[in-house]
Amino acid sequence: MARIVGYIASSLDGFIAAPDESLAWLTERRDMELGEHDYNLFIKRIRTVVMGRGTYEWLVKENIPWPYAEQRVIVVTSRPLPDPIGPLETRTDVEALVAELRALDDGDVWMLGGGQLQMAFIERGALDELEVYVISQLLGGGYPLFPPTGFSKSIKLLSAKSLGSGCARLHYSFE
Repeated sequence: MARIVGYIASSLDGFIAAPDESLAWLTERRDMELGEHDYNLFIKRIRTVVMGRGTYEWLVKENIPWPYAEQRVIVVTSRPLPDPIGPLETRTDVEALVAELRALDDGDVWMLGGGQLQMAFIERGALDELEVYVISQLLGGGYPLFPPTGFSKSIKLLSAKSLGSGCARLHYSFE
């Protein structure tokens, strides 16, 4: 059975992107020492990447080479994707997708991107672990880590670790 995990960065004030959707506040940092938690090591253990339509459209807008050629990619959307920028599949039904992902046995599943789809999985008890990299930055606004949905749940903190002066890693379990 596949583990479904989150790996995401957030500003100290709880935003994953600036109001203009920029990630420069994150990508231009030089004061983080991620070591064994580096994205390049993380992505090697991922077999399936799941993202929402908003994250997919952000990737299209960034006009970068398709970064997930080594993974199966599923975009959750209710509308067709014109001219997909990479090999991918689409799904509309989150309940059915959760069952499909749980049946996989070829590696971990990563919930990529914004908190809306991650929250949909959390509400269904379908996110196993979450790594949040809290960056030493206040954005003052933007796209929140999780949308307010009224859902409430206690989760288990597995570890907290300083990764240089610019980042702290919080590792949670939903099990």
